[in-house]
Amino acid sequence: MKIALLLRLFWTALGCLAIALGVLGIFLPLLPTTVFLLLAAFCFARSSPRLHAWLVEHPTLGPPILNWRDYRAISQRAKVLAVSTMGVVLLAGLVLGLSAWLVTLQAVVLAGAALFIVTRPTPPIG
Repeated sequence: MKIALLLRLFWTALGCLAIALGVLGIFLPLLPTTVFLLLAAFCFARSSPRLHAWLVEHPTLGPPILNWRDYRAISQRAKVLAVSTMGVVLLAGLVLGLSAWLVTLQAVVLAGAALFIVTRPTPPIG
């Protein structure tokens, strides 16, 4: 019984940390908001039905989670925002004069992430 309580506390704490990082990601372009919200939903599903329900029913935070859960889809708005942010980050690396190998590595990683994002379906409207 004690192990079960410790596990619930662990999942709840990890979920709260993920929520904090996800909300921060709304304002900081380098933090991936949706990834942290998905992690929080995963954690809360294992620890607290009440927190899980609050998160997936939240008017702002819930829709991306539900779109991913139900359709494995990313909204068009989120795709545009994510890929645009990646472009700005890559451009910033060039403007800041980062070394060629670092900009190349950055471009490869961002291109892979962008490819993943743009190839996900768009959720149905309504």
